[in-house]
Amino acid sequence: MPHKTFLQPAEWAPHAAVWSAWPSHGELWEDDLEPARAEVAALFRAIADVDAAGTPRGEALQILCARDEAMDSAAAALAGTGATLIPMPFGDIWLRDTAPIFVNGPNGLSAACFKFNGWGEKYLLPGDTEVATSVACQAGIIAAQYDWVLEGGSLDVDGQGTALTTRQCLLNKNRNPDLSQGEIERRLRDSLGIQQLIWLGDGLLNDHTDGHVDNIARFIAPGVVACMEPAPSDEPNKDALLAIIADLKAARDVNGAKLEIVTVPSPGRITDEDGEVIPANPMNFYIGNTVVVVPLYGSAHDDAAVAAIEKMFPGRRTVGLSAKHVITGGGSFHCITQQQPAL
Repeated sequence: MPHKTFLQPAEWAPHAAVWSAWPSHGELWEDDLEPARAEVAALFRAIADVDAAGTPRGEALQILCARDEAMDSAAAALAGTGATLIPMPFGDIWLRDTAPIFVNGPNGLSAACFKFNGWGEKYLLPGDTEVATSVACQAGIIAAQYDWVLEGGSLDVDGQGTALTTRQCLLNKNRNPDLSQGEIERRLRDSLGIQQLIWLGDGLLNDHTDGHVDNIARFIAPGVVACMEPAPSDEPNKDALLAIIADLKAARDVNGAKLEIVTVPSPGRITDEDGEVIPANPMNFYIGNTVVVVPLYGSAHDDAAVAAIEKMFPGRRTVGLSAKHVITGGGSFHCITQQQPAL
């Protein structure tokens, strides 16, 4: 598969739909199940962007539900959004990593389906390894199967052949121990059209994804990358965030040009009920057709983060929504979603 025939579009390009999943497993979410469902419902309603006449202006919602009870719950919570509820087994809701990555190719849209091993065999849940192929089939899109591990959240692309990633994740021996950096780069050229891969170092503290880049740095336009400025005090990720800024300043895109870097305030130290630092961040935003949805965690810097991101997307409405319960499952809004580009 020559790399020039496939290209992953940027997230800000038009979407035909977004694929996601409804929190369906009480044994995984426990006391956070219903609060997480409320936060996920708010996310979906923002993406659908229903007008006063009841017409969705955003994009179609394709929502997987793993159990009958979840179908009923989702139907009640998402009434009026136009959501399509799809009964399909899955382990958990993180479709950014388990669903296919949709790419443009010589015959139109195709679905790149990679192996999934539970983020380095940390969370092996029944159904997750089949989600990519099942979603491609449900979408009626030809699947291209790739026999190596890759998670969508480990990459962020500009739609022109440049991508961001981290060494902590893509070079981690718990993913593809037999693949060199050069071989990974070659495979990304062939499967996703990535011709220039910008390698960052480490991600956030206690991120079980081993440093997914969609928690720390995002393309917001060709040649323009957003990342986090460390909080002025009590910042648990200070060294990592400063290193990311330095690496981005030294990087070049596929055209050999320097990147423009814009920053978003970090939320600072956010902890769980046991006092452990969690990888809370505003960078895990979702870029929809009409809105940008930013996850919030009750930080003193939330409003400033939303304001900074709002300036980056003048053609879209920016919405900040609570993700305090969603993150107890290990991710946030971008982790839940996988966009299907419009043809």
